[in-house]
Amino acid sequence: MKLFLDDPNMKNIINLQGISQSYDGGENWIIKDLDFIIEDKPDQGQFVVILGMSGCGKSTLLRYIAGLQEPTKGVVNVDGKPIDKDRRVSMVFQQYSSLPWMTVLDNISLALRYQGVSRKERNERAMELVKLVGLEGHEHKYAQYPTLSGGQLQRVAIARSLLANPSILLMDEPFGALDIRTRLQMQDLLTKIWHKFQSTIIFVTHDIAEAVYLADDIYIMKSAPSHFVRHIDVDLPVNRTTEIKRNPRYIELVHEVEDAMMEVSHMTQNFQAIK
Repeated sequence: MKLFLDDPNMKNIINLQGISQSYDGGENWIIKDLDFIIEDKPDQGQFVVILGMSGCGKSTLLRYIAGLQEPTKGVVNVDGKPIDKDRRVSMVFQQYSSLPWMTVLDNISLALRYQGVSRKERNERAMELVKLVGLEGHEHKYAQYPTLSGGQLQRVAIARSLLANPSILLMDEPFGALDIRTRLQMQDLLTKIWHKFQSTIIFVTHDIAEAVYLADDIYIMKSAPSHFVRHIDVDLPVNRTTEIKRNPRYIELVHEVEDAMMEVSHMTQNFQAIK
């Protein structure tokens, strides 16, 4: 399939080649011959959002990159090297993933603990992230609900992932269970983090308005079997606030993505009817 590249000569930070996934020995392919490249944009990073119908494999792609699952066929490279059990990328899930018997500080510094970093150093580094994500004053609380709210628990997960690997952040519908006010606050926090660390963020959501607000690139997947069929360049100012949502170009992009998603929905229905 056609690859959506800004610059073919640019170094790739993530490269999925010839990815196919089957759970029944190849009788049915969930994903088939998928290629996906994310370029390493120096001093900028990227915010990539993946959209698609439920069950098309969006979360599966994140698990490949995280090293949590291997495709039936194909190669997954991160920073030019194959991903394996010793080279994994942190991932933030919709479900709260903090360890409830540990404090916020210990949760965030967990990766450093496994690396043998001293308690003093890992606490100092973890506290920097605690302050960044707005959890100062909560660092010694246990990371569990209802001691912390849902939004606070997701802040813990984001901080933990950033401390483990600030260059790449994988997020699988991380705000799906949050109320609208908290969700909007978390969106703004995420844009702040993106610009501070110049990270490559790959974000899965079903919320089109959220996708347009956060992304600088949107990729749309079709299912049965899955691969990418559309790339939309979000040509909005890099530094965004909620005011951008009143911008005519933002509204136009939301409608463009909605139309593209409807096309993908019809493609899937037509394929299923043929079967």
